[in-house]
Amino acid sequence: MYDKFDIVEMKKPHACQTNRWQIVRMGMDIRIRCENCQHIVTMTRRDFEKKMKKIIEKHQEVNL
Repeated sequence: MYDKFDIVEMKKPHACQTNRWQIVRMGMDIRIRCENCQHIVTMTRRDFEKKMKKIIEKHQEVNL
């Protein structure tokens, strides 16, 4: 399962030819940001789950 700040790979690459996206907002809609050009895309959770290929990196939360 994916969480906020995870790095994911989508099925189709972005126009800048990278395929690394960071999840920056989760709710009814999901907002992702391209790791290369910082472009932000908002899509419904259903569309995101259909277009996501895999999770590349899980976000590590640091507890002090």
